[in-house]
Amino acid sequence: MERAFVYGMSVEGENFTDRGKETKRLKMDMENGINVILVSPRRIGKSSLVRKVAKEMNNPKIKIVYMDIYDCRDEYSFYNRFATEILKQTATKAEQVIENIKRFLVRLTPKIAFSPEPLSEYSLSLGITPQNYQPEEILQLPEIIGQAQGVHIVVCIDEFQQIGEMTDTLSIQKRLRGVWQHQRNVSYVLFGSKKHLMTRLFQNRRMPFFQFGEMMFLDKIPTDDWVPFILSRFESQGKQISEKLAKKICETVEGNSSYVQQLAWNVMTETDKVTTEEDFLRAVDSLLAQCSALFEEQLKGLTSYQLNFLRALSDGVTSDFGSKSILEAYRLGSKSNISRIKSSLQDKEIVDFTKDAVYLEDPVFKIWLRRNSRK
Repeated sequence: MERAFVYGMSVEGENFTDRGKETKRLKMDMENGINVILVSPRRIGKSSLVRKVAKEMNNPKIKIVYMDIYDCRDEYSFYNRFATEILKQTATKAEQVIENIKRFLVRLTPKIAFSPEPLSEYSLSLGITPQNYQPEEILQLPEIIGQAQGVHIVVCIDEFQQIGEMTDTLSIQKRLRGVWQHQRNVSYVLFGSKKHLMTRLFQNRRMPFFQFGEMMFLDKIPTDDWVPFILSRFESQGKQISEKLAKKICETVEGNSSYVQQLAWNVMTETDKVTTEEDFLRAVDSLLAQCSALFEEQLKGLTSYQLNFLRALSDGVTSDFGSKSILEAYRLGSKSNISRIKSSLQDKEIVDFTKDAVYLEDPVFKIWLRRNSRK
């Protein structure tokens, strides 16, 4: 079934918008064995970009392995996910996976389960523990398979910031970097949804992954590229929207890719034949209602100082929080309190900041805060 707009998941095909320059660069990096660290704010389209490029790769000498480690909370859960996906995605059938385990991980007794549906995915449980394999042996697995198959393997790891949140993370990072930097048949594309944690892992000179690969910063898709996409999707559904309102969709959510598609879909559902301003306003209300429970959850447990700081941001204050007028107007406490507030809210992924300004990461959260702070 064709979907006019897609959000909340990676997009592909006609729903993938622009990114021509980034697609070309990432494809060249993959083809030439360059390690890439992909950094951007949340919901900008990192996963979609990587999947798009992976799908377009048609060189039989290059194999792409994609894995998401969001639910990996400790070192060996990562090694099990890493080895499982390497084995499954470098083989063409389950029988070959078993053969590769016997060949490359001889000390394991894996469990494999098949679904009764003939086209369904099978599950594989390796049971890697410190008692049967050392980390370095598992981390070397793609290099060994690449050499055996005569291919170059590109390992794409989504939510890589999870590595930075594991117990004894520095030791884990050193082990990963120590093995991966010497591999000749493998390269890595590392990316994640927590921008500040990814930046901390790869741009801090004291961290093991400093200068591990090319840093690629993914910017928001320009409004001028979104507008024709929105117009065409409305037309495909027998509806019309003006360039002005299509532009307004983008500007309202500050070009956030997922929100552009979600708000555009809301507008389309409100539209009969031709979109009106009233349709747009109802769509924004729907978007806020759809996100309200999530935003309310984010506010739970925040201190009064933190809540007041968010109110200041929603009012458009981005700097000079230590000035007497702002401290008093928003009841932020002492000047020394500001850095603690900013750091805490950044760790909660609510705000981020540049050298000169602080901003809310979620543009719809900003609108929601502004409306609710006035109640």
